[in-house]
Amino acid sequence: MTTVVLNGVAPLAHLGVIRAEGPDAAAFLHGQLTQDFSLLGAAEARLAALCTAKGRVIASFIGIRPQPDLVLLVCSRDILAATLKRLSMYVLRAKAKLSDASEQFALLGLAGTALAANGLDASAAPGQRRAIEGIEGGSAISLYPADGVPRALWLAPAGSAAPQGAALDAALWSWSEVRSGIVTLTTPVVEAFVPQMINYESVGGVNFKKGCYPGQEVVARSQFRGTLKRRTYLVKADGEVAAGQEVFAASDAEQPVGTVAQAAPAPDGGWAALISMQIAALEAGGLHAASASGPALQVEPLPYPLLEDI
Repeated sequence: MTTVVLNGVAPLAHLGVIRAEGPDAAAFLHGQLTQDFSLLGAAEARLAALCTAKGRVIASFIGIRPQPDLVLLVCSRDILAATLKRLSMYVLRAKAKLSDASEQFALLGLAGTALAANGLDASAAPGQRRAIEGIEGGSAISLYPADGVPRALWLAPAGSAAPQGAALDAALWSWSEVRSGIVTLTTPVVEAFVPQMINYESVGGVNFKKGCYPGQEVVARSQFRGTLKRRTYLVKADGEVAAGQEVFAASDAEQPVGTVAQAAPAPDGGWAALISMQIAALEAGGLHAASASGPALQVEPLPYPLLEDI
């Protein structure tokens, strides 16, 4: 196996930004998403999900609140328009304006030595946000590492000076996203999971102390009544896999045991994927994507611990 060098700056054209501004922006999102935005500090970034009334995730975000009346939500561009439309339906009389701000920002991924080259703390824990020195309105957000390599999200107004660092291929960044263990929701898996099925309660994406939001009762019941039967696992595949494909165990070629949540080609061959599947299927083994004879899946350790059901 070749050693993968994950250093540099990658363009993130697949991501977009929803801007929520106004005196009620944070309070409005607090009532819609799984995360506490009312108490979110300017030095913090949080994962969050938007769910249906049945607790199914229809969008996932990295959210920051750089100013008291401003929240920025980074999400996959392919679901942004539908997500913005859905959220806007519920603004009603709240003093908040939601808009697609994707063209107003440059989104870049920094990995390895590129963090220090731009004055960022490579040891910062995931979920920290800092203002970018010399760039008004710029934010650097610490992400979960990939195979121990530190990573950050660079969010700056369009036209700002680019961060220092060698060019990093976007495909290599996509692979690092999978290796980090954090699922970014895209169109093929909209409404496929409750937050715990993609481990969001284990990586700070669900706040169980906050008030109601759509699907909150289902999400809480899954957590506190021990009804969760599926988790997301990191796997290597010996062939091409894609988000939305079903996962099968060798013991049953007819009934799928899970779903591919996210996938990317690996630089040393094969594919990396995050699969949400029945916990019992992990012990059974013999996993394949798309069909019982599809690409074989080898489960690897997650880069973070899973919280036990309470």
